[in-house]
Amino acid sequence: ARPSSGAGDREEAEGPSRATAMLRHLLLTLRATGPVTVAEYMREALTNPGQGYYTRRGGIGESGDFVTSPEISQVFGELIGIWYISEWIAMGKPKAFQLVELGPGRGTLTDDILRVFNQLASLLSKCDVSIHLVEVSPKLSEIQAMMLTGGKVQSNPENKSAYMKGISKTGIPIFWYRDIQDVPLGYSFYLAHEFFDALPIHKFQRTEKGWREVLVDIDPEVPDQLRFVLSPSSTPATENFIQPEETRDHVEVCPEAGVIIQRLACRIEKDGGAALVADYGHDGTKTDTFRGFRNHKLHDVLKAPGTADLTADVDFSYLRKMTQGRTATLGPIKQREFLKNMGIDLRLQVLLQNSRDTATREQLLHSYDMLMNPKEMGDRFNFFALLPHHRLADPEKKHKPESKSPVAPVAGFGELLLK
Repeated sequence: ARPSSGAGDREEAEGPSRATAMLRHLLLTLRATGPVTVAEYMREALTNPGQGYYTRRGGIGESGDFVTSPEISQVFGELIGIWYISEWIAMGKPKAFQLVELGPGRGTLTDDILRVFNQLASLLSKCDVSIHLVEVSPKLSEIQAMMLTGGKVQSNPENKSAYMKGISKTGIPIFWYRDIQDVPLGYSFYLAHEFFDALPIHKFQRTEKGWREVLVDIDPEVPDQLRFVLSPSSTPATENFIQPEETRDHVEVCPEAGVIIQRLACRIEKDGGAALVADYGHDGTKTDTFRGFRNHKLHDVLKAPGTADLTADVDFSYLRKMTQGRTATLGPIKQREFLKNMGIDLRLQVLLQNSRDTATREQLLHSYDMLMNPKEMGDRFNFFALLPHHRLADPEKKHKPESKSPVAPVAGFGELLLK
């Protein structure tokens, strides 16, 4: 059941001690408890308070282990900012909204969105906007605070839910939380960009004796190395997470993603708003997608735990199922389609016309290609949205079934028609 996750690479200067500390911790655990699920392994490797990859490091950007769309081009974040404004207008311009980002990385995406909000300040002048960031990594929250407020933040002991607060460079209040549950209720727009792919997954293999869970154990032939094994019998996860109609032979399930989507769906159903999810994934078709990234290269998921990013494709069909009909869902659609529908081509033309030097123009074209090329991010990433049911229902239809008044289309998910 071993995933093909690329060969490991050389340790970095800081690598060996970090790797062995995390590996030692895992080896001790495995000797005491026996094999652990892939989900437990991922949770330890990524978020262990002392040695976890995200808690200690979280290498986003050119110098890190992976690059995200907002790091490639400002246009990406600008178009997402426009998506939220567009939905705010379509929903009748509520007097206040919270923008809630899950796992905001370095804060680049929120920064780009805030720039759009600032440019459209006259439109938002009567709206009370606040930013709420859900971030578990102390290191990343410091980077976000620097990016968004210039470092002007204070810890927030009197308010137990938010651990830090500040004011953006454009004067909008920002709050930091460790859990989505801590974010205040109210009309909210949620954003999860490359968030769900890092949540712990369970892996399952179909065998002649039925479904078995893939576990992580010590390799008996190499005592300081890890290997994948199959559970000898079914586990609680096998009983609970495999759908009876499943046709694949290898399945990855992320229960935590299911719980978070349920929470978002409940909040949107009760308080209004919308959620936009952007991630690489599939619609219930892929099997083995668990992999590691380090220094922008594939990295063996079981090698040097705590020094590489571990990730798995998001199963959008599972997210849709877990909304349990509380909200409408749109997508997943390919990133290149979504951005095209949002007007990326027009935005690129404007930026190219306004740029004087060749280097800037080349950079703009290169970043456009990275975002849109099917071989780069264009087909790999998908957009998926949760919206209240009434947003897609024609309000006139209830009272006047013969009425032809159209519902405002949802930006990004339908073709852009220019009048």
